Amino acid sequence: MKVKKIPMRTCIVTKEKCEKKDLIRIVRTPLREVVIDKSGKLNGRGAYIKLNEEVIKKAKKSKILDRTLEVEVPENIYEELLEMLEK
Repeated sequence: MKVKKIPMRTCIVTKEKCEKKDLIRIVRTPLREVVIDKSGKLNGRGAYIKLNEEVIKKAKKSKILDRTLEVEVPENIYEELLEMLEK
């Protein structure tokens, strides 16, 4: 029986390798907008982050998403990530 390959991605904040389904993807679209990619298939430059309150706050404080995506990430993206955490 063939073993199914599990996609692994690295969280840009913790540098921890996790399964793709455990991370959330933030994308800078070709139009330079920043969106949360729930499907994991949007076009553009992407960065993965763990869905954890401490990690999200650390990303906001260190502005690591801004550097990785090479664009200023709006405040509402962080708020939306924290809301997703509550659900």
